[in-house]
Order: sequence, then structure tokens, then C-alpha cells
Amino acid sequence: MLVSAKEMLIKAKAGHYAVGQFNINNLEWAKAVILTAQELNSPVILGVSEGAGKYMCGFKTIVGMVNGILEELNITVPVALHLDHGSFEAAKKCIEAGFSSIMFDGSHYSIEENIAKTTELVETTKKLGLSLEAEVGSIGGEEDGVIGGGEVADPAECKMIADLGVTMLAAGIGNIHGKYPANWAGLRFDALEAISKLTGDMPLVLHGGTGIPEVMIKRAITLGVSKINVNTECQLTFAAATRKYIEEGKDLQGKGFDPRKLLAPGYEAIKATVKEKMELFGSVGKA
Repeated sequence: MLVSAKEMLIKAKAGHYAVGQFNINNLEWAKAVILTAQELNSPVILGVSEGAGKYMCGFKTIVGMVNGILEELNITVPVALHLDHGSFEAAKKCIEAGFSSIMFDGSHYSIEENIAKTTELVETTKKLGLSLEAEVGSIGGEEDGVIGGGEVADPAECKMIADLGVTMLAAGIGNIHGKYPANWAGLRFDALEAISKLTGDMPLVLHGGTGIPEVMIKRAITLGVSKINVNTECQLTFAAATRKYIEEGKDLQGKGFDPRKLLAPGYEAIKATVKEKMELFGSVGKA
């Protein structure tokens, strides 16, 4: 059964580790992430962007698929299904469809409008027992056509949003989605420390987890980051393993063209990436 991300993140914050959010794109992705979490006895958050939601035939389809996996494979670790960078409209659709966690990204609105819309969602999600993530200071790079320049959030604005009663807060600290450019200046730990001081026990979220050096990830966790989002890295390892399979001509041998065989190396590559991240984040054995 799907759970809210609230309890797993409160435990992570108190235990100085982070729970990984791994974005899913299809059945292979969902199965790889969920089974790895079960094998490592780790809590996990499945992220779904609006674009991935459309690709997978809508939010209800995804809820049906994920609930089916949890039931059929007897999954016992906590699994949250989370809307990633959702608009206000998508947040409402995901609540109706049965998601257990929502991210409303109001970072492109004025702080006043971000507060008004977040407040409405706080009331709805609290009533239904769902977790809610808000964002202050847009995350750089591109995700589903939303482009941000890697802003650094204002700690005072972070406190304003945190005080509304959200479950977790994504604050821009110079991080970006996708591959990091060679001239990237690194995470702004001064900003993270200031945000952490003002928001207290609030679990903080680090978006754009792909490509941030391990030492920075570990430091971010010590400063209150309890949820780290990974997407691009799973896509890159999946693509590389699939490319290798085809370049070696394995799809031309016997029934190598069978999609179950064709996608198997990519599936295993996602599992390996998720395992590596869970070990780095410290969530192994914490379910």
C-alpha cells in the first residue's frame, strides 16, 4: 500500500540520512526501483513528472500500475508515489488519482501567490493524509520544458513557506536538473545552512541529484537534506546498457528482439544505479 512520505522523511532527518526519490518512466523503471528498495530494506519515493504522467497514459494508470506491483510482489518497505514539479492543476489531478505525495512547484509565482496556492494544498493534503512538497527558488536546468537557472532561495521566503505546514521543502541552492556544466560553481552550503537554521525540523529536498559529487551530497545531508531526487542518472545508465546490447548484436541472436530481453540490461542498470544511490544516501536498512 502506498504511504505518505512524511514519516520516512521525519525519520531520515532525525537519523541524518536521506531517502531517494527516483523518477519513473514506465513499468521497467517502477519495477526496478521498487524491487531494489525491497532488496535493500530501504524506504523509497517514486517521482512522476507531468510529462511522464502524460507519457504513461495519465496519473490513474500510474497509480494502478504501482499499486499492482506492491500487491503482486508483496512489497513491505514504505513506498510513496509523488508528483514531481507539479502545477496547481496537476496537483489536484494527482490527489484525485490516488497519489500519496504531491509536489507543488510555485517557485515561478510571486511569493504571495506561491503562499496562497500552497496554503490551499496544505489543507487538502492534511485532510487526506498525503505529504506535500513546496519549492522556493527555482531549480536550474530543464525538466519537462520548465527551465530554471539554478537560483539560490531566500532563507526568509523558505521560512514563510515552511511555516504553512508543508511536509518538506525544496530550496534552490545552485543545483540544476540534468547534466552539470563544466563551469558549475557547486552547491551553496552557506545558503543551505541559513535555510536549515530558519526551517528547523523541516526535511529539506535536493533536486538535481545526478552529477553532484558524493562529498557534497554527504555534506548536504548533514545540513538537513532528507530527500534527494535522481532522474537523469538512471536514464543515462539505462540508455548505455541498451546501446551496448544492440551494438553487440544481441537483439539479432535467437529471440534477442523480445522486449523482455531487449530491455533487461537497461532494467538491471537502473537497479544498480538505485542501489548505489541508496547506499550513498544512507537509507539502506532503514525501512
